[in-house]
Amino acid sequence: MSDLETERTVDFCRELRAHGLSVTPAEVVTAATALQLIDTVDRDEVFLSLRSVLTTSVDDFPIFEEVFKRFWNKSHSPNRTATVRTQGKSPRQSPKGLAFFLEHWGSSFSGGAQPVKVPGASETESSATKDFSEFSNEELEEISRLARRIVRRLANKPSRRWRPVKRGHRVSLRRSLRLSLKTGGELIDLAYKERRPKRTKLIVICDVSGSMDIYSRLLLQFVYGLQNSFAKVESFVFATSLARITGDLKNNTYQRALDRLSTNIRGWSGGTRIGASLAMFNDQWLRRIDKRTIVIILSDGWDTGEPERLAAQLSLLKRRAGRLIWLNPLLGSADYAPVTRGMQAALPFINVFAPAHDLDSLRALEPHLVL
Repeated sequence: MSDLETERTVDFCRELRAHGLSVTPAEVVTAATALQLIDTVDRDEVFLSLRSVLTTSVDDFPIFEEVFKRFWNKSHSPNRTATVRTQGKSPRQSPKGLAFFLEHWGSSFSGGAQPVKVPGASETESSATKDFSEFSNEELEEISRLARRIVRRLANKPSRRWRPVKRGHRVSLRRSLRLSLKTGGELIDLAYKERRPKRTKLIVICDVSGSMDIYSRLLLQFVYGLQNSFAKVESFVFATSLARITGDLKNNTYQRALDRLSTNIRGWSGGTRIGASLAMFNDQWLRRIDKRTIVIILSDGWDTGEPERLAAQLSLLKRRAGRLIWLNPLLGSADYAPVTRGMQAALPFINVFAPAHDLDSLRALEPHLVL
């Protein structure tokens, strides 16, 4: 498939999403792959193949059919489409394929756009395994509640260190003997001790570029829940550059914080430069990271920069941090494979590579937040 055909396919998926269908980046990849495997001269075969990939229920069929007819009305197949958006440029001058277009996946939508809810099978459908791209506004608060529950459980996990307490179940023999010196060596007053709670520090770095547009707002709600329940959390976002948002997420409603962030953060829903953004982080914040720090990167791995730079920055992070976790929403798809240059460069330095596309995947994160 040529770059021009890929661009048209991505534009078609954008049109579907604009008309209410929940089309994720993973489904864009599947659609582009499907068109390479079928006879694209056969319009009916193209229609049925894309409909099977890009719809989730029969209620979507009329919308899909209408958009399909209008979008492809100037050709019988995607590989004979007119060069509608090239504006005089030849296919050789067009950008570099599917990775580029997914980087700009969210560029045609406003910053205040709300997630689209796809009708479920029933009114009582469990949200545990529902993809975040299908969440309704009423279900979003569950993400913050989950984050707060995880934080409460983490706060109760004891460390190996002890602290003195007035009452407890464990006698501190050393302090008790020291107190006995006041009474001539008689153990009259006992001193007690208990395990200190673990004070793991979290650094969360979230990708808010175009290819993460569907998921970043929902994953930031998870970060918001952590930020407002866990004392030692530093939060950052990046697209083409890095920005610290720890203060923005404190003492505000999530929607108000999100509206301000999407307005003020440079490159929101734009391209992605993961390596350059991590270089900015390491220059300014690496000295604050130690072996009690867990670094979480939320990104799909689409990077327009050089993979060697990304690998070098992750190598620095891994040497300093106690654990490096990479959460990729696309990993929740059975067809996904980490074959992009960015993801291939990152994998050797990651301690935990896990999905982040539904509530169950976030619950599974809890054991990895304890050092």
